[in-house]
Amino acid sequence: MPLYEAGRAERAAWLHLALTAGLGPVGIRELLGVFGLPEDVLAASRHALARVAGDRLAAAIKDADAQRDALIEQALAWAQAPDNHLVCLSDPDYPQQLLQIGDPPALFYLRGSREVLARPAIAIVGSRSASRGGCDTAKAFAESLAQAGLTVVSGLAQGIDAAAHHGALHTPAGTVAVLGTGVDLPYPPGNRQLAEAIVRQGGALLAEVPLGTGPRAANFPRRNRLIAGLSLGVLVVEAALRSGSLITARQAGEFGREVFAIPGSIHSPLARGCHLLLKQGARLVESATDVLDELPRLPSAAPAPNRSATDRGDPQTRSSPRQDPVLVAMGWDPVGLDTLAARLAARPGATDQPGALAARLLSLELDGLVEQLVDGRYQRRPPL
Repeated sequence: MPLYEAGRAERAAWLHLALTAGLGPVGIRELLGVFGLPEDVLAASRHALARVAGDRLAAAIKDADAQRDALIEQALAWAQAPDNHLVCLSDPDYPQQLLQIGDPPALFYLRGSREVLARPAIAIVGSRSASRGGCDTAKAFAESLAQAGLTVVSGLAQGIDAAAHHGALHTPAGTVAVLGTGVDLPYPPGNRQLAEAIVRQGGALLAEVPLGTGPRAANFPRRNRLIAGLSLGVLVVEAALRSGSLITARQAGEFGREVFAIPGSIHSPLARGCHLLLKQGARLVESATDVLDELPRLPSAAPAPNRSATDRGDPQTRSSPRQDPVLVAMGWDPVGLDTLAARLAARPGATDQPGALAARLLSLELDGLVEQLVDGRYQRRPPL
């Protein structure tokens, strides 16, 4: 084991344990429970360690490991920058919510504000290939919940995650992105500007895996447990049946957190995951108030915004959907152009001219009332 200069020995010892292959958060806590601080674990004999962790892990802890030593030095140097932090289990500001899960990380890497982790938080997650309406919904919920005092936690993925971060970005409560890659390599690359904006706006990027770790499939489910663990509850906006968002929701339930889901069309594959959660007991959500009513009262939170539809730019104030024949004929499920034209033609007294429907759909799309899906069908966008 290398000698570390004074003042860095404690962090180096935490890193030594966290970077020992095969040890993991549960194994580290078992060793700490027997020996005390990480320095005490490293000072113990191989025989004493083997009685607790087994021969293989005892050897991994005690034997020289040049790669581990290099990662330790890299992390200690990285942490010298003002916005870079190594947060350990022994730190007084280690998030209390994380301490309540079965395997909190012994150490994690944080870029940005440490203070943001002390605020009550809500996770908002969902599909990477979300619809535009789903992204708008996630952004609107994130903004409303953050204005009410909840920091928004998500995973920086494309789609719902990114929309949630954007919604909370400029609020006092801010947002936290939990990464499945190294905190120095935000993923996907297309969201790196968003990651930088999160740090600039007083939020944070958080990762359990070492610096320099690229995207690996096995790391993202473990990332999801941190999203759930940091939060009072998890809101799923859009999710397919095979979705990482459902893993996050399941973990939230195991941690005793609230699980919320927004229903969608029975014809949409992106609604099926939410519908499954609702069948399993998740709370159905139609407004930010539905979420706030189920969470502990936020002592320092401002009241949830009670803006009128006009204040929030609700599309229903710019038009009259109940009176618009195209929107009435469309309903709330995706519909093809030919089917929609047939419905309109079947109305009593219909006098629509050929070509008028396409122009009307374009106008409704520009007004934000309708979106064209990737398969060419049209669907009404929900009011925000």
